[in-house]
Amino acid sequence: MSTNNELFSIEEVENFVNSHHLAFLYISKTNCSVCHALLPKVKEVIAEFPTIQMAFVNVDDIPDIAGHLSIFTAPVLILYVDGKEVLREARFVHIEQFREKVKKIYSLTN
Repeated sequence: MSTNNELFSIEEVENFVNSHHLAFLYISKTNCSVCHALLPKVKEVIAEFPTIQMAFVNVDDIPDIAGHLSIFTAPVLILYVDGKEVLREARFVHIEQFREKVKKIYSLTN
């Protein structure tokens, strides 16, 4: 999965989350068809909220991230506000419901 803001260590993930008011992580695996199918839809939703910073994590690149973030499947979508996790979706994500949850959080934090 070629992405322009990919993180390759737990330290990079922590720095990313803690250095942005609104930080969004898209966590996937290399051979995950659901991960690849969902990504363009999620990117489209996040693009609607310009102050949300998005980064990508491949569990295959950072195996320890699964334990660090309590990840049991892929994909996992996590939204942080000021370093605190406020939304987590995993595996089968209903895009419209996801959009509404993000919109609600976004409107409360901006």
